[in-house]
Amino acid sequence: MSRGRDDDARLQDDRTSASTIQRPNWAVRLLRKPPAAIGAALTVLTVLAAVFAPYLTPYDPIALDVINRLQGPSSEHWLGTDELGRDILTRLLYGARVSLQVGAISIAIAIAVGVPLGLASAYFRGFTDTIIMRTMDALAAFPAILLALAIVAALGPGVTNAMIAIGVVYLPAFSRLTRGSALAVQERDFVTAAHAVGARDAYTMYRVILPNAIAPIIVHASLGFANAIIIEAALSFLGLGAQPPDPSWGAMLNQGRQFMTQTVTYSVASGSAIFLSVLGLNLIGDGLRDVLDPRSLD
Repeated sequence: MSRGRDDDARLQDDRTSASTIQRPNWAVRLLRKPPAAIGAALTVLTVLAAVFAPYLTPYDPIALDVINRLQGPSSEHWLGTDELGRDILTRLLYGARVSLQVGAISIAIAIAVGVPLGLASAYFRGFTDTIIMRTMDALAAFPAILLALAIVAALGPGVTNAMIAIGVVYLPAFSRLTRGSALAVQERDFVTAAHAVGARDAYTMYRVILPNAIAPIIVHASLGFANAIIIEAALSFLGLGAQPPDPSWGAMLNQGRQFMTQTVTYSVASGSAIFLSVLGLNLIGDGLRDVLDPRSLD
């Protein structure tokens, strides 16, 4: 009998100790995934390059030196110089600031407008849902780059207008994603309990529903950030984004292709910068999708 009691006590202790084991937080789980860790490293390097650009290079990104134009890589200019004698590496570092700024602010605009619209659509249903979703459907009917081009053409070229245009482009995606996530959460017991105790609509939407529907929004934000960088590069490539003499990866790619016979590092360097920054953000987005999935057990 005593042996049986000892086994029961030991089993109870094992259950207690097992229940106290907590899964690592999402950041640790994310970095345990090799692709996500590589993406995080690429993104951190891009951010550090943008932040510390003045300390990483002795050159001015817009200062002209036409005597040394279109020089190849050397000990003084690691990636060579452009058609106006400006150091390519320096302009790449400062161009990272433009790309990250446009990506971050445009996605913030899309989230700030799209998420409340999606929540309102899911929460109030009926006429409100119809008006919001049909408007989003109309915006989503345009290809992203064409809609961005139309908005920038209407507002005028420049970084600020490019951020507004990209933010509008991503409004439908965030509003529809938020609506779908909110509809799934809205039938849960804790939302019913909030209604039962008389919680206000704003409290229920932003303090009860949104925190439980935010995981897919975070994942889409990271992936949208990467696509926003691509759209900004495309607008700058067409001369509608950052305006000269400000450095921009898309503009550098466009200018570099005109001098491919003189130096290939000009366009290859800017194209590689776009590729690596977008790759890093996409890898993080894929990792976040796995980590924030409630069905994920790793």
